[in-house]
Order: sequence, then structure tokens, then C-alpha cells
Amino acid sequence: MLQYPLSAALPGAIRQVGYVVRDLDRALDDWLSLGVGPWYVMRGMSVHVLYRGQPCTITVSIALGNSGDLQVELLQQDDETPSIYTEFLASGREGYQQLAWWVDDLDAAVQAIVGTTGWPVVWSSDDTKSSLRYAYLEPPTGPAHVIEIMERTADTDGFAEMLRAAAAAWDGSQPIRTRTPHVAS
Repeated sequence: MLQYPLSAALPGAIRQVGYVVRDLDRALDDWLSLGVGPWYVMRGMSVHVLYRGQPCTITVSIALGNSGDLQVELLQQDDETPSIYTEFLASGREGYQQLAWWVDDLDAAVQAIVGTTGWPVVWSSDDTKSSLRYAYLEPPTGPAHVIEIMERTADTDGFAEMLRAAAAAWDGSQPIRTRTPHVAS
């Protein structure tokens, strides 16, 4: 039987697929044409992170929606500050960038993944400025440019359930719904 040591380190099912886009509105139109929605959009969010170990602040617009139980995230960086997103775009890519897992204990999950794979943490929440905790790890090869691990809280679970329920009940009306920024990746 084949053994996959990484699968033992990754915590359960993939919960989110993330796309980095240059034009959020065009990307939303593309996803809506596939029947995925509604989308909850937060524009102009200031995000404080550690980028390759150094403090960094960027401005992003994010859209979140579900297809069944899978959450889809669209990210457009609104400024030119060097980041994991500008790196991705500068490499000639746009679109699919990340897979995300959600965990109860971020520190333990990241430690287990780093210990198993040696992948570096290249982007992470700044715990002094955000209650949302997450880390992006960078594998040397696919299946994704980065692997995101996000810590679950009552707020993140509630928001995820709201997105899932909205998609399940969506009748095509109000395809774009503006939200006050409070969730950032």
C-alpha cells in the first residue's frame, strides 16, 4: 500500500480553494456564469501579515462563495505592495493559487506540517493585529502554489455556515452581496 506522509499531517478535508485575480469583478462574472453564488464581497480591506517573516500591510478585495460544501475565495490585491499575491501574479500566473484546511489548533497543525514536509511558512496572520489566525505554507511543487491553514473560531464557523446555506438556498437573486470587512485570508 502506498503511504502518503503529508496526508497524515494535513487536517481532514480541503475546505476552500483560493484564486488570485487581477480583476475581481470579471472573476465574479466568470464564476456566476457557472452558477456559483451568491458572492459576499469585501473591498478595500487592510490586512496585516508576516510576509516571509517580515511585517507587511496590503489592501485587498475578497469575494467568498460556496459550491456545495466547498468554499471558493477570490482575492484581488488593490495595491502594489510586495506580497505572496504579487509574487504569484508576477510569475505570470493568475487564478488558482491555494488550497485551505481549517483547524482547531493552528500552531499544532502548522508545526506538524512543517515537521513532516519542511515547507516554509511564507505568509501568516500578524497575531498582534488580527484575531483571524492563518498561515500559508509553500510546497516546492503542486498541487497548489500555497497551502493555507486557518484556525477555526465561532465567528469563522458561523460565516462559513452562512455562506454554505446561502449557496444552498440561492435562487439567482442578489448575486453580489457587500459585506463589512471582518474576514481576511
